[in-house]
Parts: sequence; structure tokens; C-alpha cells
Amino acid sequence: MIVDVITIFPGMFTPVIDESIIKRARAKGLLKINLHDLRSFTDDPHKKIDAPAYGGGGMVFKPEPVFNAVEKILGYKAYPKAKTDKNKRIVLLSPQGKRLNQQLLKKFLCYERLILIAPRYEGVDERVVKHLVDEEISIGDYVLSGAELAAMVLIDSIARLIPGVVSDRDSIKNESFEGNLLDYPAYTRPEDFRGLKVPEILLSGNHAGIEKWRKEKAREATKKKRPDLLKT
Repeated sequence: MIVDVITIFPGMFTPVIDESIIKRARAKGLLKINLHDLRSFTDDPHKKIDAPAYGGGGMVFKPEPVFNAVEKILGYKAYPKAKTDKNKRIVLLSPQGKRLNQQLLKKFLCYERLILIAPRYEGVDERVVKHLVDEEISIGDYVLSGAELAAMVLIDSIARLIPGVVSDRDSIKNESFEGNLLDYPAYTRPEDFRGLKVPEILLSGNHAGIEKWRKEKAREATKKKRPDLLKT
């Protein structure tokens, strides 16, 4: 998979993509990340990529550099649409977007290329939203100083789902939000810590019993902490 990120702070991504799961995915050739500085796609001599909103308000990303950046990546005009490419998805990170969840992440795995637009300030010109991006994604109902962190969350979440990145695929299948349930409780050594003991079923060697216990505990945790997941 190829992920292109359009941002005015490409340096923010380097420490993240050069570590842990993302680094492993890149080293294996399973994930390629291209960072694009939006300021490189403006004709303004001062490299201005934003302007005040008409009618009053804060600074907004202008449409020209965003369209230029995306079209440079695509290799063709995005508007008026020259063609539809089902292997690519243009995503705007925005608090107004769909809430990111595990189901959406799995859908993104179907694409060969994701183009992520990470705005700042008051967002982007509405013409970008309506005529360029395929969908808007939010990582939660709060506001960040910029969408770079949201883009990093999306990249990390997708990287670990790419086949071959995480060696133990079963660990992914049993994680929180799989099947709309939170994860079951986990215990490790020592068996007795200050009188707090590991549940006996986990020490029994009864694999069927352990599996049943884990499912029950996962449902209990979901009911207590995130009952909204059970409704869906």
C-alpha cells in the first residue's frame, strides 16, 4: 500500500514513521509513505497556502495548492474529473468527518493508494471538500491544532492490519473492537501479586474453558465501558 500525506509540517511525521510497526511495514516493502509539503504546490512567491475566510473567520487552506498537490500525486486532473480510479482514495482529516473505527480501517485496506490531506487553522476551502476528496474522516469529537496527528493515527492503525506486518495474525483478530467487543482482560506473571491472583481458569490449561471465559469477559467489559458498541 502507498500512503501520501499532504501537510505543511512533513517533519512531524518522521519520528513516527521511522519507529515501531510503521517502520517494520516500510522495511518489509508492505507500506510506502510519501510526505508532500503543501507549500511546494503554490504559485505564491511567499509560499502562502492559506487566506482569510470570506465573510469573516480564521485562516483557511486555499483550493489551488491542495488541488495541485493531489493532481501531482494522481498524475491527472481531479476536477473536472478525468477518470475514476477505484484503487485510490482521497481522504480529508476533519472533525466533521465519519468517526474512524475498525470497520473503516478494513475498508481502506482494499485500496492500493491513500492520499491523506492534513489541514491546519480553520480547515480547507469547501470546494476541496465537495469536488476533490472522496471522504472526510475524524478520529474523535475534539479539535486538534492540526490534522497531522490524526493522519498518524490513521497510518498506524492501517499499517498493523496489512497482512505480513504483524506476525501473529490471531492477536489482531482478538483485539478490541473486533466483532464490536472490547478486548478481554489479560494477565501475566507473577500468578500472585500482593494477594491479587490470576483467575484459575487461565492457569488450568483448559483451552475451551479459557476461550469461553474470554468471550464472557469481553462482553462484560463492553457492556460496562462501551454499551453503545453492543447496539451496533
